[in-house]
Amino acid sequence: MNPDTAGWALTVALFLPLVGAGLLALMPARLDREIRWAAVGITAVAFALVAVITASFDFSRTAELQFVTDVNWISAISARFILGIDGISLPLFFLTYLLTLLCAIYTTKILPAPGKPKGFLGLMLLLQTGMAGTFVAFDLILFFVFWELVLVPMFFLIGMWGGSRRDYASVKFFLYTLFASVFMLVAFLAVYFQAGAETWSIIELSQMGTIGSRTFQIWAFAGIFFGFAVKVPMWPFHTWLPDAHTEAPTVGSVLLAGVLLKMGTYGFIRIALPILPEGAIAFAPVIGVLAVIGIIYGSLCCLAQTDVKRLIAFSSVGHMGFVMLGVAAMNEAGIQAALFGNIAHGVITGMLFFLAGSLHERYHTREIAVIGGGMLTKLPRYGVMLTFVAVASLGLPGLAGFWGEFTAMWAAISPGGGLDAQYGGLYLVLVVLAAIGTVLTAGYFLWMLQRMNLGKPLDRWRDEPLADVMTVEWVSWTPLLFLIVALGIFPRLLFGVQNDAVAALMRAVTG
Repeated sequence: MNPDTAGWALTVALFLPLVGAGLLALMPARLDREIRWAAVGITAVAFALVAVITASFDFSRTAELQFVTDVNWISAISARFILGIDGISLPLFFLTYLLTLLCAIYTTKILPAPGKPKGFLGLMLLLQTGMAGTFVAFDLILFFVFWELVLVPMFFLIGMWGGSRRDYASVKFFLYTLFASVFMLVAFLAVYFQAGAETWSIIELSQMGTIGSRTFQIWAFAGIFFGFAVKVPMWPFHTWLPDAHTEAPTVGSVLLAGVLLKMGTYGFIRIALPILPEGAIAFAPVIGVLAVIGIIYGSLCCLAQTDVKRLIAFSSVGHMGFVMLGVAAMNEAGIQAALFGNIAHGVITGMLFFLAGSLHERYHTREIAVIGGGMLTKLPRYGVMLTFVAVASLGLPGLAGFWGEFTAMWAAISPGGGLDAQYGGLYLVLVVLAAIGTVLTAGYFLWMLQRMNLGKPLDRWRDEPLADVMTVEWVSWTPLLFLIVALGIFPRLLFGVQNDAVAALMRAVTG
């Protein structure tokens, strides 16, 4: 497949899940098992096509857009339908399709009540198209359409299949993100008119140099910042996340952590930095401070949690803080760290939410005190798996979680890079505080493992016939376990793909 002439492949891969959702809607609701396996088939075909695109991708020129589709779309507002993929978007696009396939496989056995697979899986496929579209759209209007598309399926996944407080969590998620998106859209409009009202193309806008005055850049960046920061989410815009994660069904939490949060950080890197470089540099210390507050705050909140899923949700606030610290460094190493941290968090925390969901299926509770200890005795394979993924999440060297966090801290104070000298040592203080956050992260994960894995099972569970890891779980989880190890041992799997693309992007930022 030629990446210069096969733009149709990317378009087909993008909209295949959407077509699949329509096909599921036509199937009789009584065909429960057939609907579940149809979803597996649709996501498998889509993933296979993405795998072919990845294999055909020209890794010698990752800074260039490949598999491009560029056609006229809405002439009245000069919007074009521009799809493409480069070294920055390829890993995120691949992860989106992998996680959705694994979620579909998981639902063949485990589906939240009420058991209505047609609606549930149809929404999941619609969500897949929205998430994937944000990573390959290179027109601001098209990007915004995909950005908003994800709100509807996630709202219903939480609101219809979530926990006891699902109504509150779904409405909060919807309103927070929709409200923030208004500011982002206004900033897009401001950029469009300031640039001469001729193009919405992200690539063309990035190549224009400085658009408007420094004051304009700062105000426009502020609007875009708010829209993306809520989706990341950065402190103090994070409050929707713990509720959404806690109440969402397992598949919803996996996709929310694994892909949805990455839309915000990707937006910063793809749009905000190259199009508004002066605004980005002015906001860099603010981003860095908020990121480190999120790291410390998220870790302290984790230490206070009694619900496993809520603990994992708050851990995402801290982990995404490291991603944004990399963005705040404003150099190639920092952006590389942010992109690597994105993928590592998606793989590790997606896996943690799979584990939390299966834990609830067995114990019918997520309360650490109620579950008690002895899981290594009662469920040895599950207990070992939980230990492995938790250790990966706390950043153990040799596993995927280490490289994004370490490189982000190094980039922020690296000689000849970052903004530490310009801001009088502020970044050194931020890195010291972030390092303290890594210690707190180790603390809450080890505390969780000590209370759940060690010791003896409580009397109430001692004679309870609890199943260890099932076949469908092995199939769903093994690819993520493999990636945790592979990315930890061979970080070049990502750094190598991203390197030239990040270098080109940073040239647009620094001029």
